[in-house]
Amino acid sequence: MNEGFPTNRRSIQRFPFRLPFTLSIHDESQKHSATSVDLHHLGAQITTKADLSPGTRLFLRPASLTGAENSTMASGEVKWRATGPKLSRYGISFDHDVKWLLSIDKQSIPSTQEAYDDKTVSEFVLNSINDGVFSVDRKWRITSFNKAAEKLTGFKRHEVLGRPCREVFKSSSCDQCVLSESIRHGKPIYNRALFITNKAGKRIPANINTTPLRDPSGAVVGGVQVFRNVSSVQGRGLILDSIADGVFTVDRQWKITSFNRAAEKITGVAAADAIGQSCSDIFQASICGKTCAIAHSMCTGKPESNRSITIMGADGKRLPVSICAAPLVDSLGNIIGGVESIRDLTLIAALRKQLSRFQVGDLISKSPSVQRIFEILPDIARSESNVLVLGESGTGKELMAKAIHEQSERAGKPFVAVNCGALPDTLLESELFGYKAGAFTDAKKDRQGRFAAAEKGTLFLDEIGDINLAVQVKLLRVIQSKQYEPLGSSSPVSANVRIIAATNRDLDALMQEGLFRDDLYYRLNVVKLEIPPLRERKEDIPVLVDHIIEKFNHTRNKEIGGMDDRALALLLSHDFPGNVRELENIIEYAFILCQGGLIQPEHMPDPFKPKDKSVLTTIVPNSAMTMAQAEKMVILQSLERNNWRRMATCRELDISKDTLRRKISRYGIEQPDLTAA
Repeated sequence: MNEGFPTNRRSIQRFPFRLPFTLSIHDESQKHSATSVDLHHLGAQITTKADLSPGTRLFLRPASLTGAENSTMASGEVKWRATGPKLSRYGISFDHDVKWLLSIDKQSIPSTQEAYDDKTVSEFVLNSINDGVFSVDRKWRITSFNKAAEKLTGFKRHEVLGRPCREVFKSSSCDQCVLSESIRHGKPIYNRALFITNKAGKRIPANINTTPLRDPSGAVVGGVQVFRNVSSVQGRGLILDSIADGVFTVDRQWKITSFNRAAEKITGVAAADAIGQSCSDIFQASICGKTCAIAHSMCTGKPESNRSITIMGADGKRLPVSICAAPLVDSLGNIIGGVESIRDLTLIAALRKQLSRFQVGDLISKSPSVQRIFEILPDIARSESNVLVLGESGTGKELMAKAIHEQSERAGKPFVAVNCGALPDTLLESELFGYKAGAFTDAKKDRQGRFAAAEKGTLFLDEIGDINLAVQVKLLRVIQSKQYEPLGSSSPVSANVRIIAATNRDLDALMQEGLFRDDLYYRLNVVKLEIPPLRERKEDIPVLVDHIIEKFNHTRNKEIGGMDDRALALLLSHDFPGNVRELENIIEYAFILCQGGLIQPEHMPDPFKPKDKSVLTTIVPNSAMTMAQAEKMVILQSLERNNWRRMATCRELDISKDTLRRKISRYGIEQPDLTAA
């Protein structure tokens, strides 16, 4: 650049594109080509492949221009020059004024150069595009190839010009060429996905747009294709397609804009058919309309989580699913649509249905004796008969009463439980039937009793064997006449209440002793259910342990994974005088000491642990219990409970006599010889 060059480049003519120079270094032994690009505000900007650095001496000669002789040469040196307060650049500082720099104008360029410049301008525009661009003639030979195309494919421009595009790109759709289709129909084609092969042989996913190339008369003389590397986009698509849950997105008009592979599998609808359709037409969900989760999420701007609904499945049947929805937000915070994930609950529903055989309400058991109760429980619930539930303390008598109530027609009405053994005789009557103001000294206002509270519902009388004879008489009248009189009142009150009574006492013995009325017993004992103690159904212990751990994990915000086999062996060797309530207390204690993972024997209460560690090894050899060992233990315990009567054992285990004989032989189970003792 000239030291005296004008700082305002608008005051002189701009250099044309691609003005050629010859650049010589030192003694002119090294010659290089140089080309002007534009007029920089500090001087003429040129490009060259010569290795220049500050201190390099050089000669610059313009090529065949009007106003400058070929022999005219400008000598100079590459120097640093300050171009701002904190910025320096280096350029050519000439030894003398270069007059020919100012005499150059566009008129001095030959006509052949003008054509070259127009073509150069077009190439400059093409090379400024970030997407790959190439053109072909009617014989599919490549006629142009921009810089982005070079970068994407690895081929240089000179390597592909004149070659058929099929040889260069080796596309997955060459047999059904999109560019050929565009040229044949004379119309552009947008957003086609395909794979091309680069120079290194790597397959690259691309998105292409094509258009026919026309001459000034409008005739199609070739085609132009623009292609973009969509590896990152496809990567996101592969991630979505790898998710087991169905995922789809919608725009603000509820039109589906994306649909992953799992969504295709769940609905039986291909992504190509779903995209562009209304989501309600595809899913036909039970919440389509005012309760739509994705609509609510888009309106509130907040996600919706874990909603259980049904949609139309691939087989045309209703499919249970769990959904989560969230708004789609652009970089400016505007809601542009919504996204929803769908989890197929068919397997979970099937497992839940399978497990429901072992659970009624909050009662869980796989014991054959309890399973027989579960089988008849719906019939008992539908009736209006009184029920008497017998069982030791802690076996779940109140849970059984609740299960009957919840399966009855009174399910939406009150369930009122009264522990008759916890109230003194003087208070039990007023607690059950209520009282009027003035009935006794402290009765300042009317108070309804438990019968009134349970109106049209169920009244559960626990520990019925502990009430006195006077209250038994009044209770008998309520059962017979469906009426009662509150304490201090002479007017009867109607009672529409179903009574379920329970006790852990032997009512037959109490009747013989005169402590329980026969007529009341027979009124209550229309349907009798007897819950066996836990020591007689130890096959329930693993199921109950899992259920209790899951419940405590939820209420105590812990993540206990289960119980170690050795700890479970301790439970299986225990007699549980406190039944399920004792089991729950033991696990609650273990939850205090166990911070995570599995409950170990050291987490169990000290009085509960056996002093002889051989218990662990005899029940669980090698610190693990196989299915065969567990089955042998269950069969052995059942035989012992039934005094080795095989038919009784078969009925309890719900297996055939041949199956029991085969398993006894397989496991080598032998009846102990009691005479030898």
